[in-house]
Amino acid sequence: MEGNHININYWLLPLSWLYGLVVGIRNLMFDYGMLKSQTFKLPVICVGNLTVGGTGKTPHTEYLIRLLSRSHQVAVLSRGYKRKSEGYVFATETTPVEDIGDEPYQMKQKYPQIHMAVDKDRCHGISQLMKENVQPPTDVVILDDAYQHRYVKAGINILLMDYHRLIYFDKLLPAGRLRESQSGRLRADIIIVTKCPRHITQMDKKGIERTLDLKNWQKVFFTTYRYPEKMNVGDNPLLVTGIASPEQMVYDLNKIIPQFDVMSFPDHHNFTKKDIEAIRERAAGRTILTTEKDATRLHGLDNVKVIPIEVEFLDRNGNEFNQIILDYVHKNSRNSVQNQENQE
Repeated sequence: MEGNHININYWLLPLSWLYGLVVGIRNLMFDYGMLKSQTFKLPVICVGNLTVGGTGKTPHTEYLIRLLSRSHQVAVLSRGYKRKSEGYVFATETTPVEDIGDEPYQMKQKYPQIHMAVDKDRCHGISQLMKENVQPPTDVVILDDAYQHRYVKAGINILLMDYHRLIYFDKLLPAGRLRESQSGRLRADIIIVTKCPRHITQMDKKGIERTLDLKNWQKVFFTTYRYPEKMNVGDNPLLVTGIASPEQMVYDLNKIIPQFDVMSFPDHHNFTKKDIEAIRERAAGRTILTTEKDATRLHGLDNVKVIPIEVEFLDRNGNEFNQIILDYVHKNSRNSVQNQENQE
């Protein structure tokens, strides 16, 4: 597989075992009902992962927004990573990025018609989004990065897994990047292997499916990123990223842009004035390429161009995925649930 980016700190494995023990006990408490999961009378779709960062949650959440917004009022609920506010915040088009975080801000700016909210307490956040004062009424809630937030019992759990960091090659934190044991994959209704190369073979896909050893009712899909066929960026532009795994983006852009420079920062990096000045000096008048997420935090720079990317399902399986999501939302809409209760 091209671009295998797994780095394991084996000397930290004893700490990983302790971490795994704590997380395992917590999951068992949910499994046996000692900790309670709450259900809601509207469709709830959870998008998350087993690893820390870099699996493509935002592009896949945006795919769901585009799919569902055609006929439903979509609400997205995130914890708002690295925001400076606290508690529940319902975003408007003028809410600053500091109050909700870069990814929620990006989604609200791109899709102003959605309800966008942040709340560390997802149960409280969903309850707020269901109130009568939220108009138009919320039809479906997408939980962004909430796979480990088991206090909410989602109707569909979508687990994302980076093709270049497959969970069965990884280790628990802090030696690796797993948030919980690989067995957590069995809670997923749908697993999407993300950032796949377009030339991935059927044998490769079958090998991944066999190794995951999933249940019969679990569905597996494979996606890649679609970039523009051409980008007018001048000679040798500077790519600036603050994402968890920029390697695949660099690999893909090499097919579109013959030559470019790269300047990488940590995921969700808070760009300081010193960083901005360093980027300006490095660019030296060249075009600065960056991601949509990073663009929300790169202030004071000229000649910045955002790289648009969209999720694309391989083997034309997007229609099957779409139908599973649409059928679930239609069947579990608030009107459908109310009608069922009245008939009973």
